[in-house]
Amino acid sequence: MPVTVVVGAQWGDEGKAKVIDLLSKEHGYVVRYQGGHNAGHTVVVGDERYALQLIPSGILYDHVVPVIANGVVVDMITLFNEIDTIERRGHSCERLIVSSHAHLIFPWHMAWDALNEAARGDAKIGTTLKGIGPAYADRARRVGIRAGEVLAPAAFATAIRERGDAENDALIAAGGAPLDIEAIVTQYSTLGARLAPHIGDTVSVLHDALAAGQHLLLEGAQATFLDLDHGTYPFVTSSNPTAGGACTGTGLGPRDLNRIVGITKAYTTRVGAGPFPTELLDATGDRLVEIGREFGTVTGRRRRPGWVDCVMLRQAVRLNSLTEIALTKLDVLDTFDTVKVCTGYKANGAMLANYPDRAEVLAEVEPVYTELPGWNRPVTGAREPGELPAEASAFVALIEAEVGVPIRVVGVGAERDGYLLWS
Repeated sequence: MPVTVVVGAQWGDEGKAKVIDLLSKEHGYVVRYQGGHNAGHTVVVGDERYALQLIPSGILYDHVVPVIANGVVVDMITLFNEIDTIERRGHSCERLIVSSHAHLIFPWHMAWDALNEAARGDAKIGTTLKGIGPAYADRARRVGIRAGEVLAPAAFATAIRERGDAENDALIAAGGAPLDIEAIVTQYSTLGARLAPHIGDTVSVLHDALAAGQHLLLEGAQATFLDLDHGTYPFVTSSNPTAGGACTGTGLGPRDLNRIVGITKAYTTRVGAGPFPTELLDATGDRLVEIGREFGTVTGRRRRPGWVDCVMLRQAVRLNSLTEIALTKLDVLDTFDTVKVCTGYKANGAMLANYPDRAEVLAEVEPVYTELPGWNRPVTGAREPGELPAEASAFVALIEAEVGVPIRVVGVGAERDGYLLWS
């Protein structure tokens, strides 16, 4: 499988980093194809926990070339803080390649993010206020500054000053605080000089790697139902986490993609506002949050919990052409007397044939559940399907049957080896 894509099949936070870390052993390149530092990936290696935001998860393997591709928006301050942290812990980031076409985030993007979110009043989207959306907006407006521009320092400084002056005037007119543009020019020119050795033509790098027989792993941030086009708009991110975004975000073509792995938890969570049919607003939901440590890697925000939703997973299969599923965090359900799986939606008393295409309809649906007995014993030691309790196996089998593609991996613990191969 020369090119594998790993995509979240829910609203993010599915444990993609653990699966990417597992698959990285088989790949020479691990490529981040969209998003910014608004998404966190957590990898546990022994007693060490690594919280990654921009650098691809494969950085923890010496044989992997980590690539930040053209579809990503890059905050240089976050990137270098992350590099410094990783290198202090014994992992070199020298081999990291950043696309010359990736767009950069500047302080005015964060200022606009805060102003725009504040203006929404009670209808806030729940953005992380890290400037991701405004940076993507500048890309679409064709006024953004790309990473490759750091290779011409004088022109890069001029571009920062000109763009900064224009944005400063607009921010002040909108009621925002003025920015010190000359200080920004100085700071980001220094950061740009540090970024320069990492800049590369990643489209050519990836195609040359394929031609040489290398295996590539493409990782997205966020997930299917936060996709700008196919998510629960407007409660979505600013890019395309779906598998189609892996093509535009890397320069690889659709026929280059061989394996598309959708990641789902054994339950569901989302951060921020938006419809959530299986959301639990009771003590059961609180238990899922507590046991699953459901707090954002980047923001620390409490995630909204709910039962696993096979209607949305079937839609994720369609939108991404998923070839398989990886089911994570089965162990979180170890102490529940019963567990539920959403297998359908009702609206106005009638079963729906498909996932609703409008968020306002999704907000009103009634989930239809299949309730199963819990297993009430730990699954963390299981490394073969036969070692799972029968009740846990029945739960996994029901999800697999409902979703319609094979479940290949089942996560049974936070540790690096806390998984089993299901089928």
